[in-house]
Amino acid sequence: MNNHFYGQSFLKELDFSAKELNYLIDFAIHLKALKQQHIPHPYLQGKNIALLFEKTSTRTRSSFTVAANDLGANPEFLGKNDIQLGNKESVADTAKVLGSMYDGIEFRGFKQKDVETLAQESGVPVWNGLTDDWHPTQMIADFMTLKEVYGHLQGLTLTYVGDGRNNMANSILVTSAILGVNFKLGAPQHLQPAPTVISQAQALAQTSGAQITITDDPLTAVKDSDALYTDIWISMGETVDPAERIQALLPYQINQDLLNATGKDSTIVMHCLPAYHDKETTIGKQLAEEFGVSELEITNEVFLGQHSHVFQEAENRMHSIKAIMAATLGDLFIPEEFF
Repeated sequence: MNNHFYGQSFLKELDFSAKELNYLIDFAIHLKALKQQHIPHPYLQGKNIALLFEKTSTRTRSSFTVAANDLGANPEFLGKNDIQLGNKESVADTAKVLGSMYDGIEFRGFKQKDVETLAQESGVPVWNGLTDDWHPTQMIADFMTLKEVYGHLQGLTLTYVGDGRNNMANSILVTSAILGVNFKLGAPQHLQPAPTVISQAQALAQTSGAQITITDDPLTAVKDSDALYTDIWISMGETVDPAERIQALLPYQINQDLLNATGKDSTIVMHCLPAYHDKETTIGKQLAEEFGVSELEITNEVFLGQHSHVFQEAENRMHSIKAIMAATLGDLFIPEEFF
């Protein structure tokens, strides 16, 4: 087996070097091209994949399912009502059972500790589809999208505005630092990343040359940015006062004025979805009626505008997840010297 990644789990971005992450991004772009040309790529023929979901999902579940099928693998969805993960059976015991039957395991849930235990105890590659701390598969898709648009990553400036304490902010911060992408975050001080995450990113930036700026001024945050990124303001399972959160974050809404404040005509807009950009959802309608806001973290005008790459980014979830699964479980030729 000559595969640098074979047997590795994909739990958080901090576990990987710039070369490794760049390889996965480029491999995802390659697999996307194969898919578009209808060229089969069954690198995981005959493998069985368990998809563990404590949290509901559209893109992650669809991406792992389609990616597994394209790779020739057999995916099996196991929702929170299908297994006893941590309820009637410990995570460690579940890991051992699933590891004896499946060749790889995806986990989307709450605790980072749970996905780490699955990887430690199962003996097979485990892929983090999202935890409260990190969202690493999203990062390969996001930086893949940036590379498709700009042709390179090093030296770009990416700004995240909104809730800076969630898994998305953590992941974008450290991934930018690893890859040499200048990163700016605009958020109120009480919603800025934890000091430990900032210090980890700053240490990584020393090597990559990335510049990191954390500010509570949205205009400072977006100036000269090549991409603006946001996420929903209240994360899944989070208990907060919606009125207070909305009031605090309205100045960080990606609207036309904030987009113009970048000073660049070429700035793209990104969002990991779902987005509250209109009243066409139950929650969006409820928030609009209760708080008098029809749009939250991003306006409909910008979301559907020419600068938006959110649906390209969403499609790229599948191609990037396919790259991660194929690299860590497939019989690929990836010489160690490459890294």
